[in-house]
Amino acid sequence: VQLVESGGGLVHAGDSLRLSCVAAGVLRTSAVAWFRQAPGKERAFVAAMWWSGGNRYYADSVKGRFIISRENTTNTVYLQMNGLEPEDTAMYYCAVDLAAHPNTLTHRRSYNYWGQGTQVTVSS
Repeated sequence: VQLVESGGGLVHAGDSLRLSCVAAGVLRTSAVAWFRQAPGKERAFVAAMWWSGGNRYYADSVKGRFIISRENTTNTVYLQMNGLEPEDTAMYYCAVDLAAHPNTLTHRRSYNYWGQGTQVTVSS
């Protein structure tokens, strides 16, 4: 599995940004997720979905502002981030769990493969 993120940058509070993650080698039984890690903090769950589609899952802090989606033809997973806040500043990582289970979709340790990360900085 290979994951390559892009789309991070420096934006102002209230702006929108879309992150992309091009994935290769992912199985239909997989789950794909976005996590983020701010300086001095643990890596935290942001959003997840099944590679085959269906339900989406979000952290409470981003619910209603962020949307996870997948483009079938390019195997790209997106994280559309709207209404960005300074608290959203972090390194954002794309991750894949090849043998995902519904009970562990939001668990960092369940994910086997990680991208290199893309930095998002939101100024106030």
